[in-house]
Amino acid sequence: MTGKHWGYGKDDGPSIWHQNFPVAEGDRQSPIDIMPQQASHDPNLGPIVLNYDHCTSLNICNNGHSVVVEFDDTDDRSVILGGPLDNPYRLKQFHFHWGGKGCHGSEHTVEGNSYASELHLVHWNAVKYRSFGEAASAPDGLAVLGIFLETGDDHRWLHTITDALYMVKYKASVTDFKGFNPKCLLPSSLHYWTYLGSLTTPPLHESVTWIVLKEPIAVSERQASFECSCSLGRKRIRGYAWKITSGPPSLSKAGKYAPPINVTSRDLESWKATRVLLDSSECIRLSVLCISYLTVVCPVDMWL
Repeated sequence: MTGKHWGYGKDDGPSIWHQNFPVAEGDRQSPIDIMPQQASHDPNLGPIVLNYDHCTSLNICNNGHSVVVEFDDTDDRSVILGGPLDNPYRLKQFHFHWGGKGCHGSEHTVEGNSYASELHLVHWNAVKYRSFGEAASAPDGLAVLGIFLETGDDHRWLHTITDALYMVKYKASVTDFKGFNPKCLLPSSLHYWTYLGSLTTPPLHESVTWIVLKEPIAVSERQASFECSCSLGRKRIRGYAWKITSGPPSLSKAGKYAPPINVTSRDLESWKATRVLLDSSECIRLSVLCISYLTVVCPVDMWL
């Protein structure tokens, strides 16, 4: 999606992404710091519905920044719909963001607190756009489902991914990854927060309807330590954490590379998560839906 070099190091990391990607200083950048008690409830929002077909999973690869599982998106066999979305969005891929030693790796934070890792399931609007690439730069082109991972017990299904990491240890490595249904990575509750935001990595397009699940999934510390198994060339893919500070939110010239943007009570007025300028500072409106919709059951034969 971008030919310009970027990474997470001192010389190519988030603090200087704005130099090559000016949209980093835009008013719709992600991630944000979610403040649940200040989120507005929209009774008009319905549940999100996840229709995923395990036959659409294709491969697992190392793109030099993360581990990515890719899906066949030529039809609507694997889609997300409902909630804030006007039509189905096709599943393109999912990937993880993580920190060192199984902690502080999530991109979004909740009241300033981060999780060990964050899973992103990336979907695109195939009703309005002809390709993922076209959708990725459109205001309503993408829908990303964010799931927090916290350290706890071993996750029953995540081992399917972690066991495959040795085959994609180095950048640009790829191997088949068939028959995987990402529903098995969902928590039992689909309560969610939603807002309009952006990609969290370059090119940082402001094209994402974010749906962030409230309930995390538990994974063991071993499973959360992705950086132990994945490398960038001869170096490991390095995780990173968004620095959280106390006091009022700040948005430096580096845009999204200050702490996640705090959501204050003045921002939480209406659904549509539109961005406004109040008192010359950036504000984000966040909408929340609290429902219990889906209990996930993964039959054993799904993996055969």
